[in-house]
Amino acid sequence: MCHFRFLLKKQKRTILMFALSLSSLLGYSQKVTLSGMVTDQNEPLPFVNIFLKGTKLGASTNIKGQFIIQDIPLGTYTVLISSIGFETLAAQVSLTKPLNKEMNFELVENASSLEEVVISGTMKEVFKQESPVPVEVYGFNFFKADSSPSFFESLQNINGVRPQLNCNVCNTGDVRINGLEGPYTMVLIDGMPIVSGLSTVYGLSGIPQSLIERVEIVKGPASTLYGSEAIGGIINIITKKISRAPLFVSDIFSSDWGEVNYDFGIKLDFGEKVQSLFGVNYFNYQNPKDNNNDGFTDLTLQSRISIFNKFNFKRKDNLLFSIAGRYVYEDRWGGSLNWKKKYRGGKEIYGESIYTNRWETFGSYELPLKEKFMFQFSANGHYQNSAYGNTIYNATQYIGFAQITWSKNFRNSDILLGTAYRNTYYNDNTPATNGTNQPYVIHLPGIFAQNQITINEQNKLLLGLRYDYNSFHGNIFTPRLNYKWNSLDNRNVLRISTGNGFRVANIFTENHAALTGARTVEFEEELYPETSWNINLNFVKKNFSINGFFLGIDTSVFYTYFNNRILPDYDTDPNKIIYGNLEGFSVSQGIALNLDMSWTSGLKVLAGATLMDVSVKENEERFRQVLTESFQGTWSIGYEFNQKQLRLDYSGNLFGPMRLPLLGILDPRPEYSPWWSIQNIQLSKTFSVQWEAYGGVKNLLDFTPDPRSIARPFDPFDEKVVFGNDGQVIPSANNPFALSFDPSYVYALNQGIRFFFGIRYTLKTLQ
Repeated sequence: MCHFRFLLKKQKRTILMFALSLSSLLGYSQKVTLSGMVTDQNEPLPFVNIFLKGTKLGASTNIKGQFIIQDIPLGTYTVLISSIGFETLAAQVSLTKPLNKEMNFELVENASSLEEVVISGTMKEVFKQESPVPVEVYGFNFFKADSSPSFFESLQNINGVRPQLNCNVCNTGDVRINGLEGPYTMVLIDGMPIVSGLSTVYGLSGIPQSLIERVEIVKGPASTLYGSEAIGGIINIITKKISRAPLFVSDIFSSDWGEVNYDFGIKLDFGEKVQSLFGVNYFNYQNPKDNNNDGFTDLTLQSRISIFNKFNFKRKDNLLFSIAGRYVYEDRWGGSLNWKKKYRGGKEIYGESIYTNRWETFGSYELPLKEKFMFQFSANGHYQNSAYGNTIYNATQYIGFAQITWSKNFRNSDILLGTAYRNTYYNDNTPATNGTNQPYVIHLPGIFAQNQITINEQNKLLLGLRYDYNSFHGNIFTPRLNYKWNSLDNRNVLRISTGNGFRVANIFTENHAALTGARTVEFEEELYPETSWNINLNFVKKNFSINGFFLGIDTSVFYTYFNNRILPDYDTDPNKIIYGNLEGFSVSQGIALNLDMSWTSGLKVLAGATLMDVSVKENEERFRQVLTESFQGTWSIGYEFNQKQLRLDYSGNLFGPMRLPLLGILDPRPEYSPWWSIQNIQLSKTFSVQWEAYGGVKNLLDFTPDPRSIARPFDPFDEKVVFGNDGQVIPSANNPFALSFDPSYVYALNQGIRFFFGIRYTLKTLQ
């Protein structure tokens, strides 16, 4: 009996354990494994984020594009697949059976971001993460989030890049990179040197923004590949590829100040072998305002039209042949509110009037040879007729450029060899041509070589050398070295760059201050080419989380050392601008940080900050460079309300104090500008695939500079200024601070808060 009871208890325990095991097994079996592959045009995509919306379950693809998510409870889910440079994909999946589920996904490249492919750093198309040269890329959507009437203004929210106004009257300016003046920045269109010389100050407007695909920025000398003027950096404007440009685009907006901007673009086919991309930009502002009550226009009145046309020709074996052209005409004036064109060039009423006529052409042709040879060319003509009060400045400039490159992959080397020739013709009515209207012509032939060596999967080395012969200044050598290391998953990238740069200066074509105001120009000596040495340390880190959050960190430390630098001296004599080669050295150094953050909720944040020190040491004295900030911060925050087809964008910048040019020790204006910020907000509404409306507020804080920015605007011809025998201004009863007329004390636009509204129509394909 006792034995029977023992067996019964043992059997109950066995049944109970079996039931518990079965229950556990059944519970475990109610979970699913989801696996598969993510591809782009049938090629596997590594490091793609896949996660189940509303859960903490997710994974990333491996090198082969494969992923696996385990222990998924039964149910219906939304799978989100995201990767930088591709459209985020959402797919529904129903997991109703305890089985292993396999799903494959195909991502589509995000044509608006185009984050991956760049050409500016090496003159060849490479994946951005593979380039040994750090390149920043800003797509069309970045500029669309803060609609502006000119490309010049659109650059204001890029960290380390600042559009600088050079005149309070005519509002011309240049683009500075890391505190270096505009002439140190080379502006390219589709890789060709188009914007230089006269256009550095007067030709940056009028590029149709609807035709811009992306903008690539390289900071630091790039003279090894691009030659003179690339001493501070490169801004390469890449126009849309005709094959994926919309058939038609129209974009018009206006502000309550009376500004009107219109962009128009159309794609045309001429048979099966010729495609064309045609665009027009028109800007008009004819509403004089004087909110700071200085008697002068706060914003220059302008009428500008720019016409752009690009052709692609289909050739055998898909060989490249493209040619493009642009024409710009602009009429702008600023000055006394009662100025009329009949006063142009006279001393009755002060005004600054500038007529600009400019044409450009550039193209690429791949030679029909077994080896890869590319012929590229560009040419431009710039005609300027201008009057700064009673100072007349007429100038003509022609620049022709041609180069042939040969590229070859050989084992672990990617070799690029090239030869280039540049011819510059310049003529004006200033001392730049000896005051006798004698034009000068500069011949600049050169050769360059570059070798990108792949040491292994994680290490690359780029070596470059360029030799140019300047017909005025002789031999010029510019070496270059770049090194890149990346982690195996490419989420950490370290780049080290060093190189030499050179530039031949032309004061009157590049520095507006040499013409405007009452100061006279003086040259201490013959100006020699400027040279620089630069080193840049760049680190990029990408962080992906399983809930779809992305964080990109891009930080750089830079140092540039200048010899023979040419700087305008405003301090020695308040009545002069003195130019000469620096008897000492100049340094531009600092640290920059960029953050790129995005959430699957639709929130995206780009933020950056640059802390810099641009200083000059001469005669054992060190001082900060004029008109250069010590701090710059930028941000662009966007949020998409997908269900309502709304997008909200908030962008802005913050600048630290910069030293300003004073007119002597009695000048009552502050020597340094205040901290200042320009902030904008824009709301966009998509009504259909074609129609979009947008509007918002520019200069939300209504910031304007000190109303005393223009010295003695009531006496622009210095008729009541008393000068001593030495040419210096003498204090008098009506001029106690010993000032003369001067509009060069400028750091921000006088245009205050304004509201704007626009409508955009885009037709991608025929219905």
